[in-house]
Amino acid sequence: MSSTTLQARTGRHLQRYENHFRLVAGCIPYRINRNVEKSSVDLMSKLEVLMITSPNQHDLVFPKGGWENDEAMDEAASREALEEAGVRGIIHDSLLGVWEFRSKSKQNLCSQEGACRGYMFALEVTEELEFWPEQSTHDRKWLDVWEAWKLCRYDWMREALNSISILITGKPVRLVAVPEISESTSLFCLVKPSGTECVDSAINAFC
Repeated sequence: MSSTTLQARTGRHLQRYENHFRLVAGCIPYRINRNVEKSSVDLMSKLEVLMITSPNQHDLVFPKGGWENDEAMDEAASREALEEAGVRGIIHDSLLGVWEFRSKSKQNLCSQEGACRGYMFALEVTEELEFWPEQSTHDRKWLDVWEAWKLCRYDWMREALNSISILITGKPVRLVAVPEISESTSLFCLVKPSGTECVDSAINAFC
């Protein structure tokens, strides 16, 4: 299938907002590597996640983007995985978590302008496309969870990686030390799927 067959959505005329937050949906695409040599290796060692390059940045991120009015939340997450990473799969019903963070263009403002609320899912990859809509701006790379952990630039990404590891293997990648924050940096927080409790960490990420 050629990249011209599939088209990425553009513009924000259908974008969802809630209480000044732009609503974002995304996922961590994953697979179980059956080719690991040692049959006795535990599931954690076989778990791999897919990350993509970020335009104009020297880092890797998980696929995500705006949740629009004409689609369900999990449909938006699946669409972003297809557009940005060129993968299709089975999306899990339960959320990995909900995070609030600031967009790249607004991260230096002392207000809630540019704030995003991101809903992240786990996506079991069943198909990798040779060509995909945003291939020119997003390359992709499979990593084991420890490699991915080291490359996560933001706290929310490590939290999401921990969540998918627990979901699939029953074990966390690593205990996350959460630093205390000052009053001036407390605008953004992790919103747990079960409620609205905020973890005491300042998360500045791009959406």
